[in-house]
Amino acid sequence: MRRTRTLVLAGALAAVMTVPAAVPVAAAPDVPTAGPSAVAGPAPGTLRWAPCPADVVTPLPLECSTLDVPLDYGRPDGRQVEIAISRLASTEPAQRRGVLLTNPGGPGIAGLAYPAELAVAGLPQDVLGSYDVIGMDPRGVGRSAPVTCDSTPEQQALGSFPRYAGTIFDVTREAEYARTVADQCAASSTAWMMPHTTTANTARDLDRVRAALGEEKASYLGASYGSYLGAVYTTLFPDTTDRVVIDSVLGPDGYDVQQMRRFARGLQDRFPDFAEYAAAHPEYGLGTTPEQVEAKFYELVEKLEANPQPDMDAMKFRVDTFGYLYSDATIPVVAKMWRLVDTGQPQPVIPAGDHDNLLSARLYVICGDQRWPETIWRYQLDVAIDRARYPMLGGSTANIGPCAFWPDVRTEQPATISDRGPSNVLMVQNERDPGAALAGAEETRQAFGRRATMVTVDGGGHGVYPWTASTCAKDAVTAYLTTGERPARDLVCASA
Repeated sequence: MRRTRTLVLAGALAAVMTVPAAVPVAAAPDVPTAGPSAVAGPAPGTLRWAPCPADVVTPLPLECSTLDVPLDYGRPDGRQVEIAISRLASTEPAQRRGVLLTNPGGPGIAGLAYPAELAVAGLPQDVLGSYDVIGMDPRGVGRSAPVTCDSTPEQQALGSFPRYAGTIFDVTREAEYARTVADQCAASSTAWMMPHTTTANTARDLDRVRAALGEEKASYLGASYGSYLGAVYTTLFPDTTDRVVIDSVLGPDGYDVQQMRRFARGLQDRFPDFAEYAAAHPEYGLGTTPEQVEAKFYELVEKLEANPQPDMDAMKFRVDTFGYLYSDATIPVVAKMWRLVDTGQPQPVIPAGDHDNLLSARLYVICGDQRWPETIWRYQLDVAIDRARYPMLGGSTANIGPCAFWPDVRTEQPATISDRGPSNVLMVQNERDPGAALAGAEETRQAFGRRATMVTVDGGGHGVYPWTASTCAKDAVTAYLTTGERPARDLVCASA
């Protein structure tokens, strides 16, 4: 199920696809504080559990509940929004040690089904016995005060990556589209959520959930964007976070302009795994050496730029290649896709679905978390640099997006990840992760300092725990969650 969800992320974010503060939260950049969240929370035991609604599709039965939280934590007695949460109760109540809050990534991805997906994907029985595993639709997503930008089907088909810019004029043209999307978001019926749909506020919501569950501390497991949410959560709440595991780790500033650019580096890091596979399978006709496979990529891009197919153009080809390389299991899908393009055959029909909330919530968070460059020339420069360094995707991910034109409604500075707090963070990371390049994870590891230990797997793909074939990495995370023992030092594990 996680691999299915990974493709939802790759397909919905990539193939359909992250302002000076008016009220600073931190007293100083290196002193984490919960800021306005340090107000009285819900009374323990206020949650009422019932079977999840029928339209919450899960591979295992879950219980669901809701919790009202402040829209604006600076005004805790003001307007409230309802957050939807789920629970997979401990399989061994006698050995239960607490709760494990989770997040599957995004931003924009619903998390209610995630505890069941983790269990089906192989979350060890020792972990399932030790915790009630808690899911949550983050604010702005799914059943938790969902936001919209009123995106059209055509806009959803373009997705969340800017179009590939081959010239400076392409950047200027993309700016017009980016401004249109930002204006739509600002004029939408949920624009009032803009200042408050942030990672910091979602972290505060997590701590409200902890309090409502009657727990003094909560453990956490989050992947992809969930790694940044977990980093912010334990930064703002060092005293109430217990064992924190962050997987497929973004840089310490989350989804900012640099993280967007790292997607291109991530694809270049990951591509050799595909090139080796395709070269070893001559039936696809993509080349018999990795070098020939790489040359085939640019040949097919050029072919599609000159003559787009009805179901595939050059940009979709780049993004689909990126997205399907999130998992080793879907590497053959990339080879089949290339073969169909090469031979002029149609692609399999995949229903588009409605991704407005996913794409909109993603923009609300990434544009609200960080201030993005606002001048077109900055993106023109970045595109020129990344198109040369990472030509497969760099002309897209360095291009301008709606965040450049986002309304200046930010109410606080983003949390600064630092080494202030308990040594309770375990990071786990694939070396060749297209969606969370190792370079970003290394920066976060440095920012956490003594707070963190990092397990790096000599493998590719997005998402390690519990899906990895690396016994070394899986055992390290399981041991930490169940016994509290982390590796004594940073660890490098084989892929199996």
